[in-house]
Amino acid sequence: MSDPSPTPAAHERHVPVMLRRCLDLLAPALAAPGAVVVDATLGLGGHSEALLAAFPAARLIALDRDPQALKLSAERLAPFGDRATLVHAVYDELPEVLGRLGVPRVQGVLFDLGVSSMQLDEADRGFAYAQDAPLDMRMDQSTGISAAEVLNTYPPGELVRVLRSYGEEKFARKIVDAVVREREREPFTSSARLVDLIRNALPQAAKRTGGNPAKRTFQALRIEVNGELAVLERAVPAAVAALAVGGRIAVLSYHSLEDRLVKQVFAAGAANTAPPGLPVVPERYQPRLKLLTRGAELPTEDEIAENRRAAPARLRGAERIREDAR
Repeated sequence: MSDPSPTPAAHERHVPVMLRRCLDLLAPALAAPGAVVVDATLGLGGHSEALLAAFPAARLIALDRDPQALKLSAERLAPFGDRATLVHAVYDELPEVLGRLGVPRVQGVLFDLGVSSMQLDEADRGFAYAQDAPLDMRMDQSTGISAAEVLNTYPPGELVRVLRSYGEEKFARKIVDAVVREREREPFTSSARLVDLIRNALPQAAKRTGGNPAKRTFQALRIEVNGELAVLERAVPAAVAALAVGGRIAVLSYHSLEDRLVKQVFAAGAANTAPPGLPVVPERYQPRLKLLTRGAELPTEDEIAENRRAAPARLRGAERIREDAR
C-alpha cells in the first residue's frame, strides 16, 4: 500500500556532518583524473553528492547495507550518471566489492559511522528512543535479529555484557534485572515500553544528567543488532589496505568506542615498527600512514547550532605514504 504522504527527497532530509572538512581532507588525493573515492556508508548520499560535485574527474563507489537508503540515494545521484556505482553491501565487504568491480586501489575512502538520518527519522525502524516504535534497529531489515529478539532471548549475563560494552551503561545490571522480570510477563515489542522500564530502573540522580536515560541502552542494542564494532574492526584496516600511496581516508565517528577503534588502526599504521636500537630503520619497518588530524577534530559551534546531530561527531584522517612491506 502506498504512503499517502510524499517521501521527502534525500537532500531535504539529510545535512552531511563536517562536510567541508571531509572534502578538504580528501581533496589532495581526488583531483587527478581517474581517481576513485569510496563512500563506505552512503546513507542518504549527502557526502557522496558533494564528493562528485567537488571532484568532477573522480569516480564514486558507494556502499550501504540499507536497501531503502540505496534507493533514495540512487535518485539523488542520478544526475552524475555512471560516475556513481552504488552497491548493497556492509562496509567490511569493501575488499570483495572492489574485487568484483576490478578496482585494485582507490584514492579516497570516507566513513560516516552510526545511524543515518533516515533511520532515525522513520519511526518504524525503532532506532529513536524519543518516539514509540517496533523494537527493530536493523540497518538491513531483510536479515539478522531485531532488538526485540535480543531483549527477549539473550541470557541475562549476555545482556549485561552488551549494555556495558557497547553502551558504557553503569547501571546495566539494574536495567537487565528489570528487563528479565518484564519479558517473563510479556515479551518486548515496542521502544516506549523499554524507555519507561529504563526510567524506572535507574536511580534518581542518574536521570538528572546526560540527556535521555535510554540513550546508552539504545546505542548498545543497535551496535549488537548490526554487529557494528566487529564490522568496523575489519573495515578500517581493509580500507587502509585498499588505498593507493597518496590516497586518503577520513572517518567520522559518533561515540568513543568507534573513535577508539579508528584511532588504534591509524596509530598502528603511523608507527615505526622497527626493533629498538637499529641505527637505520629499514623500509619494511617505516610507517605506512601519515596522520592528517591532531587527535580527533570536532564540529564547530556554528555547525552544531545548525545540525544538532553533528554534536557528538569526531573526525580523523590519514594518508597512505608507503606500500606494505613484502
